[in-house]
Amino acid sequence: MGMHGGASAKQTFRPPRNNLNRAPALPRDRRRHDREACSVAEHAESGAGDEDTEILGIRISHPDRVVFEGQGATKRAVAEYLAGMAPRMLDHLRDRPTSLVRCPSGAGGKCFYQKHHTGSVPDEIGETQIEEKDGDLASYLVFNSAEALVAAAQIGALEFHIWGARTDKLERPDRLVIDLDPDEGLGFDPVKDAAFEVRDLLAKAGLDSWPLLTGGKGIHVVAPLQRRQPWETVKAAAKGLARQLTEKAPDTYVDEASKSRRKGRIFIDWLRNERGATAICPFSLRARPGAPVATPVSWMELPGIETANAYTLSTIGQRLAALNADPWEGYSSTRQSISAETLTKLESG
Repeated sequence: MGMHGGASAKQTFRPPRNNLNRAPALPRDRRRHDREACSVAEHAESGAGDEDTEILGIRISHPDRVVFEGQGATKRAVAEYLAGMAPRMLDHLRDRPTSLVRCPSGAGGKCFYQKHHTGSVPDEIGETQIEEKDGDLASYLVFNSAEALVAAAQIGALEFHIWGARTDKLERPDRLVIDLDPDEGLGFDPVKDAAFEVRDLLAKAGLDSWPLLTGGKGIHVVAPLQRRQPWETVKAAAKGLARQLTEKAPDTYVDEASKSRRKGRIFIDWLRNERGATAICPFSLRARPGAPVATPVSWMELPGIETANAYTLSTIGQRLAALNADPWEGYSSTRQSISAETLTKLESG
């Protein structure tokens, strides 16, 4: 799977450009390949004795197994969360190839990535055939219903990572994602400053964008696109933006994934904009301590948010209930694309 981020420490308020008042990689020792999915799941299912339950008609085995130890959150709680959050998540998931992070023994145990539809996948989860680099066809996961999300919970899925294109036009992406991934030593204020810089560069090139708290350390800045341009064009635009920022402030930003070069800097990850690469789905849980949720926020509220994992399984419901408007209002109705002029502005400033 293609999974692939300073400014002054003091945050300066920057008002929203378009009046919006409206929505990591696992540690190396926790990574496992698709082919290990069945054996890991079978091992995890042994030793738990609580009775099965049903959610949306989907059998949930061992519902009282604790998935997030710090919160005491159970497998049942994850399944119920996905059932309740399905309308919001499906706006972003529907008809997209999707990769999972499965943690059958809980977020603190062994986890593995899964992008292929295998024998361990419940029938409720859809599939699509995609030609891979070697020319072979492979079945990829697709989530088009609340039942599919609950079925994912049954097999220990916690994270949902989506392609930048939908299955009916797989070679024409409909979103550009800039992932701001800070070095471990950096606070969140420089990341917020970087998000505003990315927003402003995209705006100068004619693209509106929205911020997503990743639930980890960083922010994704997401620009919806009409499906007119191929992957190569979207990737070139993202790469040009990252180069602009890095050349302007080389002590603050880096546009290469090298860990050694990232020291004290923010990685402007533009590599999510290529065929097969993925980004965390809005409202997905993260397999991290605290049960954080990848949360859409508005540019207006971003300055007041203190961390990228500000919202969790325990608090996301309160946040949504308190909102007066959708933080990503206008996202789905925005009609914009990467024209030749847009690409020139992003590549050369």
